[in-house]
Amino acid sequence: MLDALIEQRKQAALSYQEYLAKIVELTRQAKAGPKAGAYPASLDTPALRALYDNLGRDEALAIRVDQAVRTRMQDGWRSNAMKTKRVRQAIAGVIGDEAELIDRTLELVKSQNDY
Repeated sequence: MLDALIEQRKQAALSYQEYLAKIVELTRQAKAGPKAGAYPASLDTPALRALYDNLGRDEALAIRVDQAVRTRMQDGWRSNAMKTKRVRQAIAGVIGDEAELIDRTLELVKSQNDY
């Protein structure tokens, strides 16, 4: 998009003011991320968005998993086996008995700075 915009400017197809306005808009879009507008308003953190993307784009499920993790996690939970197990059980309580999905979700949660 940026290359096309520069090419238009070179061909004098855009006034300088229009060119700057489009650069500002392109910068906003890049800063917000490629899918920033594609998320429901309730998914306002990167962790919630990651859960949403990885749990079948189910908003309610993502929120329930987020709340369960936040309720059960303790300081240093990533490096302590018992505390990690507690978080895993919280995820399982929301997701159910599908071990592979629970493990993937736990790894996803571990990788998020929000927790």
